[in-house]
Amino acid sequence: MRIAAGPPGGQLGRHNPGGSAGTGGAAAEGAGVSGLIVLAGVEGAAAQAHFLATGRPLEVISGPTAERLRQLDKEGLRYVLIHVGEDNGEAEGSYERAHHRVTLADVPELALRLRQREKKLVTCLAFGYKNGVPPDATWLVDVRFLDNPYWEESLRPLDGRDPAVTEYVLRQPAARELLDRLESVLRWSIPLYQRDELTVAFGCTGGRHRSVALAQEMAVRVSAMEGLDVEFRARDL
Repeated sequence: MRIAAGPPGGQLGRHNPGGSAGTGGAAAEGAGVSGLIVLAGVEGAAAQAHFLATGRPLEVISGPTAERLRQLDKEGLRYVLIHVGEDNGEAEGSYERAHHRVTLADVPELALRLRQREKKLVTCLAFGYKNGVPPDATWLVDVRFLDNPYWEESLRPLDGRDPAVTEYVLRQPAARELLDRLESVLRWSIPLYQRDELTVAFGCTGGRHRSVALAQEMAVRVSAMEGLDVEFRARDL
């Protein structure tokens, strides 16, 4: 079932509890970066009202999804796939391919974030491996090879947003080289992605020091690129 969404309103929020990227189809000419929303999962139908206000076309798939997703891919349609609820075990289905895997409680914030926009959103995310890998990461950058401010008694209670911690991390030659190399890759690759959102996830042990300093610095660098909305998030602070 495909529904023409109503006009957008309100401010863009930010939430990404979702899963790994699906194929997403091809970009629709003249459609900016806001394509079709495909809603599936055992609780997908219950969530559809929240997505009607995004200003984007909406299709709700009830029951098995793999065949319909293949059809969308063949049609070259660009879409964001959202699976609401638990894994239903379908091979190549909506849970396996979802851009976002959410519960009903997550839906309002995600719907707000998916309102029509003219620019891609790039999130520079810091996280701690001890709390799990963010499933929505486009790029996953393990920075645990860097010297850890945690072992400096004066820096331990601080986090990577503090200038003292930032200076400790960024003065390391390996940190600067990592940022320079990654920035070059992002400048080349971001325009090639036909997706509304991209996440660059930096991981360290606890998600407080090294990953935060690097994610924050990369957000500043990416902000200098034209045609993007950029945000910095520290998941585990």
